[in-house]
Amino acid sequence: MKHFDQHRGSNVSADQINRLLQRMSLTASIVQEGDLARLGGMMGVLATIGATAPFIGLFGTVWGILNSFAGIATMKSASLAVVAPGIAEALLATALGLFAAIPAVMIFNKFARDINGFVGALDNFSAELLASVSRQMDEAH
Repeated sequence: MKHFDQHRGSNVSADQINRLLQRMSLTASIVQEGDLARLGGMMGVLATIGATAPFIGLFGTVWGILNSFAGIATMKSASLAVVAPGIAEALLATALGLFAAIPAVMIFNKFARDINGFVGALDNFSAELLASVSRQMDEAH
């Protein structure tokens, strides 16, 4: 590609310059969207884990408590030995749901902030590049 100084005195119209700047802007946007899609590829998985894991844990909690009530009905006793296994299952299910959800939400939020910062940096770079090329084309024209 020729250097801009080689175009001094050439017959480049303002319309050609505008089309060049538009193509550069479009190319920068396409590259940015591709990088953004690649960076955000697993964000949906993190969001799904963060949103659903507490409910899965809650389902396990309800299941464990139902098992405890079934044990009470079967044994016709509400002693600790009867209800403890079901309650333990319920607490474990709750803990596992939270154990999955809390880190997923924290990681999702960190990645979302990092990706937004990266997008902002790319936007700034593209704008500075286009402004610089535009200035050089104006000087050469």
